[in-house]
Amino acid sequence: MQTDRRNFLASAGAALTTAMFTGNVKGANSRISLGFIGLGMQGTSNLGNALLAPQAQVVALCDCYQPALEKAAAAVRAKYSSDARSVRDFRELLADRSIDAVCISSPDHWHAYMTVEACKAGKDVYVEKPACTRLDEGPLMVAAARKYRRIVQGGNMQRTMPTFLKAKEYVDRGLLGEITWCKTWSTGLSAKAGKGNPPDGPIPAGLDWDMWLGPAPKVPFNQNRWGVDGRNYPTFRYFWDYAGGETTDWGVHYIDPIHQFMGEPLVQSVAAQGGRFWIQDNLQTADTMSASFQYPKFTMDYELRQSCPVPLLGQGGASAVLGTDAYVVVTRGGCWLAPSTPSSKVEPVEYHPPAAPRGTPPAPSDHWKNFLDCVQTRATPAAEIERLVRSSASCLLANVSMRAKTRVDLDEKTFTVRQPEAAPFTRVDYRAPWKLEV
Repeated sequence: MQTDRRNFLASAGAALTTAMFTGNVKGANSRISLGFIGLGMQGTSNLGNALLAPQAQVVALCDCYQPALEKAAAAVRAKYSSDARSVRDFRELLADRSIDAVCISSPDHWHAYMTVEACKAGKDVYVEKPACTRLDEGPLMVAAARKYRRIVQGGNMQRTMPTFLKAKEYVDRGLLGEITWCKTWSTGLSAKAGKGNPPDGPIPAGLDWDMWLGPAPKVPFNQNRWGVDGRNYPTFRYFWDYAGGETTDWGVHYIDPIHQFMGEPLVQSVAAQGGRFWIQDNLQTADTMSASFQYPKFTMDYELRQSCPVPLLGQGGASAVLGTDAYVVVTRGGCWLAPSTPSSKVEPVEYHPPAAPRGTPPAPSDHWKNFLDCVQTRATPAAEIERLVRSSASCLLANVSMRAKTRVDLDEKTFTVRQPEAAPFTRVDYRAPWKLEV
């Protein structure tokens, strides 16, 4: 893997506040040609948003599982009364010069490679979170976006949701006072049997297992490693070869808002403990974790509990910023501002997003609208890739700390950890012939 991380964050602040993208502007009246890579549950959701967007046209689809590809093709046909091009190898889609932008909803271990290759092919990108599965991939994603002057929006869609924008408003207005501590948590009670222990078995009809594995190690097919059943989100995200479990799946949704509220900081160190203590199946990632994060001007805690649904501050899962005068708790459904002390002059406020008026026509999500607008105007998107990489890095380092059983300190200049015993957990070696190169 080739990278020069040394200057990755040297001018990050300037990069995100200036016109860093200078590619050709897509005219306001021109439709954006979109290709979709990965058409599982999340990919189908993203496809649905694009099909509602008047400024977009879905022209190509890709999935290495034929039934998923056929289902998506039927949805496009029903919308446009015409067919999109369907392929099973994403490289065919990226080679199509008529495509302006791609949506990458593949398994996590493909995110970095596909994003870099899409940028090299001149495509703008919407890529799902987390940005990547190993720390060393993130800088390359940012470097590709910068080098090829691409719009790259992360799928951390809460950044454009009303409740999180309201919480950011409270923080920006200074209502919370001085802030030195933030809290995030995810709680629940999962079935102890989990997803069971299926043996390795035959590859399902229509699935190209070798392509699905891609840069990950070659292993026999196992239903839980793939995890597609059409009813639940796939379980691949609970294997270290492909993802980072709850911490990078849901944890990034809780941690990313803290970054958004607090000025996009980069984590300095992480100390985490946990493991798979409760659920008894063949999945690998943690079901229990307690992690502490040090940032330049504040600390943050993250709590993962899949064996205990007891809520905190009234919520089973949320992000909270706690200041000297007030604190704010925020979820997708609500935002609560409350005084920190009886003497505080801050009045309690409960905010919920207003419902759309009856008869309002369906429209794409605010996050997808933001992405498409930025493709046309070349403005910086709400979840620009460096922001997603920073939030993902916090989650990745929590896993690294837990697995290496040590506190890890991040070297900002090289984007590596200072503890040699933890370094192997931050790097990924791609299986041939795949190479991550900008």
